[in-house]
Amino acid sequence: MPRPYRIQGEGCFYHITSRGDDRKKIFISDYDYKKFLDYILAAKEKYKFYFYTYCLMSNHYHLLIETTQANISKIMHYINGSYTTYYNVKRRKCGHVFQGRFKSILVEKEAYLLELSRYIHLNPVRAKMVTSPEKYKWSSYSGYLDKDGDGYIDKDKINEYITIKPDKYRQFVLGGIGIKENPFINLYAGFILGSEYFIKDKLKILKDVVETKDFSYKNALRQTIDPETIISGVARYYKKTSQDILNLNKRPVTIKNIAIYLIKRYTAFTNNEIGKLFSLTYSAVSKAASNIESLIVQDQRLKGETEKIISTFKV
Repeated sequence: MPRPYRIQGEGCFYHITSRGDDRKKIFISDYDYKKFLDYILAAKEKYKFYFYTYCLMSNHYHLLIETTQANISKIMHYINGSYTTYYNVKRRKCGHVFQGRFKSILVEKEAYLLELSRYIHLNPVRAKMVTSPEKYKWSSYSGYLDKDGDGYIDKDKINEYITIKPDKYRQFVLGGIGIKENPFINLYAGFILGSEYFIKDKLKILKDVVETKDFSYKNALRQTIDPETIISGVARYYKKTSQDILNLNKRPVTIKNIAIYLIKRYTAFTNNEIGKLFSLTYSAVSKAASNIESLIVQDQRLKGETEKIISTFKV
């Protein structure tokens, strides 16, 4: 069954959530939390979006992101894919860290930013992890109270829509403790939150995207596969571990190069980003991918092996 399309456009504001596979922990050490936030900053540099709010819980996270291009899938693919690779390499594991696709809700920013920021910042309180949001380290709450932010969120953009002073914002958030708040009660079709006009406008975007000839299954495939999935697929086929694939240095390195070629082909990772995964230079990544591409044309056996690996990708 095909996956539902996402509404993607310039200036779209999203509430993003993702959970650990089988609801397991995705953040174990303080360094894990920081690493995830660092990947968000790297994604901002690459994809040029605005970052409004976050709360990283042990087994899931909440983000508020506004795009400047029609690329929310690429943004989240980069963040989740990068973190998955980091997590598995660090702990010598393989497989999925996150449970399926990330969930995105398209939100009318002007009407809901203030309310959603409170809802997100109170997550640790509702989970009884802390008694006050100020006591929780891994959310943007402290950045909302500091005039300069926290180094992650775009405080200037937030100030355009939340005009109350920090002490008033603190009162607003603390006033929500103990209240059964559900900002998503008026959610339309499971993925849009806003006024009737806002909903109709965004549904028109979805209609235009679905009908355009450029929106193909192949493009959707490229946006949903992460590097770890490819590395795991190559490892399974050749009866290796993901760590083996990443660390193969002795000749021949055909198996490692196949993984590099497929990551370059089916993900948005650049040569530099792929190089960091495999401890290779930009030019070495380019050469490895080109060599495999040439070999596939000449060697039917290798072509068949590569096609079998591609068929295992979970999309």
